[in-house]
Amino acid sequence: MLRLHDITLALDHDAAALPAAIAARLGAVPRHWQIVRRGVDARKRSEIKLVYSIDVTPAEDPPGHPKTVSAPEMRYRFVAEAPEHLAERPVVVGTGPCGIFAALLLAQMGFRPIILERGQKVRQRTKDTWALWRRNILNPESNVQYGEGGAGTFSDGKLYSQIRDPLLHGRKVLTEFVKAGAPEEILWVAKPHIGTFRLVSMVERMRAEIEALGGEYRFGTKMEEVLLGADRQVLGLRLSDGTTLPTRHVVLALGHSARDSFAMLHAAGVAMEAKPLSIGVRIEHPQAIIDAARYGHAAGNPILGAADYKLVHHAANGRSVYSFCMCPGGRVVAAASEPGRLVTNGMSQYSRAEFNANAGIVVGISPADFPQAGPLGGIAFQRHWEEQAFIAGGGNYAAPAQRVEDFLAARASVSLGAVVPSYKPGVTPTDLARCLPDFAVAAIREALPAFGRQIRGFAMGDAVMTGVETRTSSPLRIGRSDGCESPNTPGLYPAGEGAGYAGGILSAGVDGIRVAEAVACAMLGTSLPVERRRAAPMSDGWG
Repeated sequence: MLRLHDITLALDHDAAALPAAIAARLGAVPRHWQIVRRGVDARKRSEIKLVYSIDVTPAEDPPGHPKTVSAPEMRYRFVAEAPEHLAERPVVVGTGPCGIFAALLLAQMGFRPIILERGQKVRQRTKDTWALWRRNILNPESNVQYGEGGAGTFSDGKLYSQIRDPLLHGRKVLTEFVKAGAPEEILWVAKPHIGTFRLVSMVERMRAEIEALGGEYRFGTKMEEVLLGADRQVLGLRLSDGTTLPTRHVVLALGHSARDSFAMLHAAGVAMEAKPLSIGVRIEHPQAIIDAARYGHAAGNPILGAADYKLVHHAANGRSVYSFCMCPGGRVVAAASEPGRLVTNGMSQYSRAEFNANAGIVVGISPADFPQAGPLGGIAFQRHWEEQAFIAGGGNYAAPAQRVEDFLAARASVSLGAVVPSYKPGVTPTDLARCLPDFAVAAIREALPAFGRQIRGFAMGDAVMTGVETRTSSPLRIGRSDGCESPNTPGLYPAGEGAGYAGGILSAGVDGIRVAEAVACAMLGTSLPVERRRAAPMSDGWG
């Protein structure tokens, strides 16, 4: 089989154009072909093109061509298989994408994991989340941050990444998602996404497979303490129901908002450090304005769908301002997980058909900006500004909001204009400078006009900014070796976004697979193959 790269066709090409282009590249009609990637080249709005990569089985050996290479192996290969009678079981803490894939891989290899989740099953969790959005009622243990599916459940469901994946972990994630009900196109479109409603049913199907393979879920069960031996080897966990769970292998897939668990681990001496994060707001525009700016006369083409964007500006005060988790045709959502604190996020459905586009406009910060030293300093920083946002919004989970024109003029908004904010349970017009650091306010004021020069209409006066966005990533990193194990607490395997090793659904799933491989090898007394080791953090293409 061969792979053909860079087959470029017009956006409105007919069905016969692609096979004709394949035959022209090969010099013959192939026996079989399939799309492995389709991207969009929108550098020229007047001439938008589709760019394909194709795997083909030629009828005969084709002449050499610089854009024809052997197709790579696309099948994931397991590193281990559990013996039939394994005495102990691994534990996975957390059921976001990292925890789900760690549990799924361990189950598929025969290790029958026990999965702990402080929140609820995804359907009940959805009801609890709607209670905040519709009735201003926050459940601190079941919300956008806590519960089956993780924070990514209430997002755009983006599945594209900047990570390098030579071992096909990312392909494994996408393949399992398709098996669980995701559209098959996620295997080949350049920027795949799923959307919230599809993710709910997919998470349920993946849970059913894990349970069918011997995995055991315990919902509403929180890890209260890690039990350690004299050599700091993990011996088990003390749980919120008062029981202890013996185990020597724990995957920590906590998510970026498990602040009380971070504090417990820090008190237990688990190696960790503060890391950079970002703070800012959500900005909303009519989706039609973004479509027109990005696609010109091709706006509305069903292949293109709702347009996205990626922006960055380096401000005069030394701060970087960038777009984060852009949600085409979506809405801004309440994402609080602690009483008296307010957080925003963005989400879209698969159709991306709602009226507004939204994205985080956030400013990078470092541990030097935190009000206290140490690994938990970022949490204190987040909490302070979330409390200010809660107060500025009125103290009832309504969010503080401001028109762009007013924000740039440094005056409070007393009303909003043509752009209707999508945030529920509602917004309070105010001055967002009340709930952002001064350096962030200055940097965003400088960035918005610059972004307007890149995307026509971006700095429109009636665009709505809603605060505050603080959960762009984990505020800390829990240390781990190349073999994915804590350097000072053997048996503890920090994983995913909460531990500082991922930045979205796809990279979190990939990290869950890598950590599951490490746990499986450790339980069998073997070493994780060198080529499968990775300690460096990863990030998805969310900006």
